[in-house]
Amino acid sequence: MENMELSAKVRQLEASPTLAISTEAKKLKDSGKEVISLGAGEPDFNTPQHINQAAIDAVNNGFTGYTETIGIKELREAVTKDLAKRGLEYDNNQVIVTTGAKYALFTALQSIIEAGDEVILPAPYWVSYPEQIKFAEGKVVAVETKEENRFKMTAEEFAAAITEDTKAVVINSPSNPTGAVYTKEELQEIAEVAVDNDILVISDEIYQKITYDTSAVSIAELGSEIKDRTIIIDGVSKAYAMTGWRIGYAVAPKDVITAMGCLQSHSTSNPNSIAQKASTAALTGSQEPTKKMVKAFQRRRDLLVDLINSIPGFETIKPSGAFYLFVNVKELIGSEINGTVIKDDQELADVLLHEAGVATIPGSFFGKDGYLRISYAIGEEDLKRAAEKIKDLVG
Repeated sequence: MENMELSAKVRQLEASPTLAISTEAKKLKDSGKEVISLGAGEPDFNTPQHINQAAIDAVNNGFTGYTETIGIKELREAVTKDLAKRGLEYDNNQVIVTTGAKYALFTALQSIIEAGDEVILPAPYWVSYPEQIKFAEGKVVAVETKEENRFKMTAEEFAAAITEDTKAVVINSPSNPTGAVYTKEELQEIAEVAVDNDILVISDEIYQKITYDTSAVSIAELGSEIKDRTIIIDGVSKAYAMTGWRIGYAVAPKDVITAMGCLQSHSTSNPNSIAQKASTAALTGSQEPTKKMVKAFQRRRDLLVDLINSIPGFETIKPSGAFYLFVNVKELIGSEINGTVIKDDQELADVLLHEAGVATIPGSFFGKDGYLRISYAIGEEDLKRAAEKIKDLVG
């Protein structure tokens, strides 16, 4: 059969646009063109050696079979101990280890969302949120955030978006794509609205260890009522340069974890056994490599903010976490660059890629037109070179 009929749930999904740009950038590189990618969503550091050694030891010790579906107890306890450092007390049976944090989010949404349930999503948002909500047959309710609020949803904006069909809200702090970090006070106000309206909170904290001028607070820290309705999504990929190891986890009330475990038992089964041992070492071992990485990101952030703000038509605020700038390019919409009239941020990104050899991600992919997401998860010399190439093109 050449044209097998696909399910409606799958047909409604759109492929990841960030991966599409990465693929196009690779094609240009393979053709011999110099391309500097500012689209990377992963640290450019090697996994720390003590983590690698734990994986080697796991192989040598024959730890290569199935594990518990929800992850080895050793790793789940490492997660609870890590959370306890922030004042969050959980039992290890409130933790599920998954094949990446993205799958933790997927199983969480599949476990709590019924057809027609509304999920409030502050925009800009990570590209997979709306697709996963749609796959769970939920309805995305996007809340437009303001740049003057550093792209953070206020409690008032949250409350205004609530209807009788609202089931959950997604909070991503630090944020991809903006690097915004919610303060304790901001989260407290959001928590009060969630509790008063009996709304679940999905707290995506995958970047929580990558902050600069402030620390990231989990909304679950703000009292038992909000903790009991919060699902924390996290993993080892960003903080420990372990993107390819594919280990994430969710922490939530026991009934949610049980449901997620049931779904996982019929889909992926247990996550990779060797990667689980490595992830245990990541959480329990030395945190110095992470601290050094964060310091390097902070230097790059400070450098790139100045470089980007020196380019005509580019303007950005300094993010407090993650490793992205969300750059306002609205001034360039409608202008002409190398004979091309820039009609939107996607066309600007295309021109930057093909004319300047610099890969960026359009803000419209994240639900916010007129912006570009730029990653500083590459070396300082490449950042300088990329800024220079953009400036030469548009300046």
